[in-house]
Amino acid sequence: MSLGNILVAKGLVSAADIQRAVDHQLQYGGRIGESIVALGLLKKEQIEAVLSDAPQAPLSVADTGVEPALLLELAIKGMYSENLETATQIADMLRLSSTIVNQLIQEAKERKLVENLAATSTMAGSMAEMRMTLTKAGREWAVDAMSRGQYYGPAPVSLSDFQNRILRQAVTNEHVTREKLDKAFAGLVMTDRFVSRLGPAINSGNAILIYGPAGNGKTTVAEIVGKVFENVIYVPYCVEIDGEIMKVFDPAIHRQVSHASEQQAPANLRRSRMDLRWVACYRPMVITGGELTIEMLDMKYNPVAKFYEAPLHIKALNGTFLIDDFGRQRAKPEDILNRWIVPLNSRIDYLTTHTGKSIKLPFDEIVIFSTNMHPDDLMDPAFQRRISYKLETVEPTEDLFFKVFSNFAAKAGLTASPEIYKRIVDTVRANKAPLAYFQPKFIVEQVLASCKFEGIPPQFTTSNVDDALANLFVQKNDSSMSGVNQMDQPAKPSEARPHEVKPHEAKPGEAELKPELPVALSSAPQSIAPQSIAPQSIAPEMKPIMPNIKPSLAEIRPSMHEIKPGSKPETKPFYPPGLAALQSRMAEFTSSLEEAKKMRRPDIQPQAAEPLRFARSS
Repeated sequence: MSLGNILVAKGLVSAADIQRAVDHQLQYGGRIGESIVALGLLKKEQIEAVLSDAPQAPLSVADTGVEPALLLELAIKGMYSENLETATQIADMLRLSSTIVNQLIQEAKERKLVENLAATSTMAGSMAEMRMTLTKAGREWAVDAMSRGQYYGPAPVSLSDFQNRILRQAVTNEHVTREKLDKAFAGLVMTDRFVSRLGPAINSGNAILIYGPAGNGKTTVAEIVGKVFENVIYVPYCVEIDGEIMKVFDPAIHRQVSHASEQQAPANLRRSRMDLRWVACYRPMVITGGELTIEMLDMKYNPVAKFYEAPLHIKALNGTFLIDDFGRQRAKPEDILNRWIVPLNSRIDYLTTHTGKSIKLPFDEIVIFSTNMHPDDLMDPAFQRRISYKLETVEPTEDLFFKVFSNFAAKAGLTASPEIYKRIVDTVRANKAPLAYFQPKFIVEQVLASCKFEGIPPQFTTSNVDDALANLFVQKNDSSMSGVNQMDQPAKPSEARPHEVKPHEAKPGEAELKPELPVALSSAPQSIAPQSIAPQSIAPEMKPIMPNIKPSLAEIRPSMHEIKPGSKPETKPFYPPGLAALQSRMAEFTSSLEEAKKMRRPDIQPQAAEPLRFARSS
């Protein structure tokens, strides 16, 4: 964290101005603030105001607000885990001054925890520094300290300092004007009425409810609100709570103020009187959706590492906390609302440690509830009263819709004719759907993808617009839908399914044949498709015998009328009805077949009949 970065983030100077100041500092020496004043970029009073607003670096162990024993533990654990050997390395880890670190090292030497090794090798113009290592007692002490808590790194700040800093950099300290909002919403089509109601809600710092139909910009508005602030705030790496550590700074949430000049300036010239245990950041924006649970709003204790992680709304302090798609969380809406009643009303939140200790913190942040459900379906009047501002996003008029559509099309290099635009609006209305702000972007992206696939320049055509609209709406599920397998449709009574075989119709002079006559019954039958017996495959001398074997279908398969509604199928092995009678008839058939072979004439050769197969009855 450097003064130059903060000045750039506040908009007081440019990055080029800071680079000039760094070059001046390298040439003439001194502090970066003195070089800025010497170049006439800012006045001394402006520099002093920025420095006084930042947390001041402690000058002694007592000034840190943390117990010396905890700081000594962090230093010893760092030496044990990271093999730190010099006071400078320990100071960089703890984010404390060398003066404080030397006090801790002296305490460690008196306890026989560390011992000197030798001086470090020096470079031209640099001072030698004594190297140190842990003694046997120091290593044992470090192991014992790690068993109580595995955190080591930047030193924590005290709970009272954290509470005071939250109040000092309150979100209401920053004034949002109409010009700033208009700049933030540049490129978006917003009604003046909506902006006029949103501005006071932001400046109040109170909770905001944004509701309305899906796809009309609720989330976009909330995200812009979180980015409209420009002031720099300071977030601690961690906080000490009754001897325990709670980590607060999260690189995934907090946008750290940084600039290339910080890497170019020598380390000894970047030092200032700002407390490096705090990180200069822009106001945070935390977004949570359906994954939010009640547990995520409490301190999370790691039983292995033995330290706490701050909950999401604590990481959002002095910023914006958005609960998107409110009402669709894993937790019930009333449970979430009950958790927020006290913070929203008293502006104070209470956290509880795993030991039962209660912690009080100022609740300074803008909470935004975004939902496409009606407020009456989510909360009772008592809680609605605690949300001071309720903004509804409605569907755009055709004029606004045309303006949004034209803007998106122009950005993509497309030009829509009146016919194309009318076709889109008519299709939306024909599907009994309202116009929405998301539809123009959706259609433009679909058209661009279609043109890319076809290898043609980006352009609106009747075909690709119709394809985009087909992806925008889902057709009703009926039998006329294309792509439905006709085999899956209910068959008409007079029709047979493709896999069914119709019974053979006997020609004049032929005996009536049954299509599913079984032959081989020595083993359990398999579920195979039935085959009809072709008359031409039966020898002439066998035809007089065939009418003698005509078991009825009732003997082969059970009648559907015999199955009572609600009856359960039997689980015993399947055997067709009339098995014994059928086997007897098959024996007669075999005997008759042998007699037919003996009676056949030499000039008549019987044809081989196709094997008869058996189909399992349903």
